Amino acid sequence: MPTVALLGTFDTKQVEYGWLRDRLTEAGCAVLGVDVGPFSDGGGLADVTAAEVASAAGTDLDELRARNDRGAAMEVMGAGAAAVVARLYREGRLDGVLAVGGSGGSSVAGRAMRALPVGVPKLLVSTMASGDVRPYVGDVDVTLMYSVVDISGVNSVSRLVLGNAAAAVAGMAAAHERRRAEPVEQDRGPVVAATMFGLTTPAVDEARAVLTDLGYEVLVFHATGAGGRAMESLVTSGLVDGVLDLTTTELADDLVGGVLTAGPQRLEAAGRAGIPQVVSVGALDMVNFGPRESVPERFADRRFLVHNPTVTLMRTTPEEMAELGRRIAGKLAGAAGPVEVFLPAKGVSGIDVPGGPFEDSAADSACLAEIRDGLAGSAVTVHELDSHINDEGFGRAAAEALHGLITKHGGHV
Repeated sequence: MPTVALLGTFDTKQVEYGWLRDRLTEAGCAVLGVDVGPFSDGGGLADVTAAEVASAAGTDLDELRARNDRGAAMEVMGAGAAAVVARLYREGRLDGVLAVGGSGGSSVAGRAMRALPVGVPKLLVSTMASGDVRPYVGDVDVTLMYSVVDISGVNSVSRLVLGNAAAAVAGMAAAHERRRAEPVEQDRGPVVAATMFGLTTPAVDEARAVLTDLGYEVLVFHATGAGGRAMESLVTSGLVDGVLDLTTTELADDLVGGVLTAGPQRLEAAGRAGIPQVVSVGALDMVNFGPRESVPERFADRRFLVHNPTVTLMRTTPEEMAELGRRIAGKLAGAAGPVEVFLPAKGVSGIDVPGGPFEDSAADSACLAEIRDGLAGSAVTVHELDSHINDEGFGRAAAEALHGLITKHGGHV
């Protein structure tokens, strides 16, 4: 029987969660109630009490109540809920999570859901689902359903929405239980995550073709901020055997203030996980903004290329490229797994070419020099190729290097 965790504030939403519990039971699911209401007594629905949730976050519930700080309470209960559902999953006691709520409840539920690996069913019915949903979804496979009406009792409209939600998560949980009980042999080889931008496509396409011929399944992520975060989330989830990170452009947006940053932790997940990675400097020559008029005034004297009406590219300076090189070297030097770096001497993107709009050999050289110097004496192997990143052979060399690392360090093909 599949088990669904019902996660919510059982004091303010007791009626709604009681109704959902009945629907899930009718659908053939076992239900575990996880109470995240800081002032809740469980409402007769809690299998994991609010006190246990707070304790999982290292906090005493009575002390939390005494502080009477709603913001702090939501932070604690979110952290505790994440720890609880992750533990239930590790113990094999969870096949899906269902939650309903407004902004506060959604923030707690979203944090808990993001603690679960990709593939574990996660369904959030929220009043916030029609707006900016990134704070709730993050970079994992949270399914959002707009509540249409507020989560306030069960009425003719909410009965339809919540009924669909219960039926949906019950079906997903049943499928998850079957996968968990009878793992299906996958007709594929090891999984490699690769990063690509439009301006590094030739290199990544060549590498992908080589790896596919060698028996790998290659997952390509568009390096647009969300893509880099999604890739690193998959790596953290243990679903990836190696990383071909040829396009590290998101680091430039993080450094300079562009719109496609993947955050300061970009290029760290594979190193923490200890899995093989091959890294290059694809598209570090650019910072991304929206329409030309959206570019901050402080950059008025910089070099730009209007890529299309909604995307404006700004060339990184020698100083910025040097700092990017230092950051890359620092991240890779501390990796727990094997790393090789490929440096293209003749350009890092499709517009960083002789006569191209972003040609700047001094800036590129500053980046490559910092990487070379920063990794000197480390366990990281650095390859300097007298070619452009998109020249024939660059992607192949990087792919073959990754294949060698995976083969040598316990992978199989």
